[in-house]
Amino acid sequence: MENKNVGWLIIGLSVVVIGIIFLFNATLRDFIVESCSSAHTDGTICPMFTTLNNQTYLALAIVAILILVGLVLIFSKPHERIIIRKVKEKLEKKVIDLSGLKSEEKQVYKIVSGEKAIFQADLIEKTGFGKAKMSRIIDRLEGRGLVERKRRGMTNIVALKG
Repeated sequence: MENKNVGWLIIGLSVVVIGIIFLFNATLRDFIVESCSSAHTDGTICPMFTTLNNQTYLALAIVAILILVGLVLIFSKPHERIIIRKVKEKLEKKVIDLSGLKSEEKQVYKIVSGEKAIFQADLIEKTGFGKAKMSRIIDRLEGRGLVERKRRGMTNIVALKG
């Protein structure tokens, strides 16, 4: 429920409580007048009137606090809703056309796709190719948008693109 609606609800209930307070106050005044008039015939004021007034003021003060709370809720700026959505990455299986690749490029691509990311030096070890040949193969695969090379210190990490 929004703060504004709660504020209106509190103010509505406060108005009802004020009506009940005044009904009880009128009933108690009638009761006090009848009981005190017979006990205090000498013209003194009955002490029950003072008690009734104090109780009425206390009840009205509590209702006033409730009305203030209701007004604060009505006029306060509502908090922005923070929505956190977990976005699940859909791993779309792209149909990759390897038909135009040389057998060496296919071999390197299969190793990289199996590992997801691998050091270039490890690729050299696994394939037995030289450094220069491996660099040229990776350059061609990068040119086709299949892999990407990331520099890490003195070596490169080769990872699938995308």
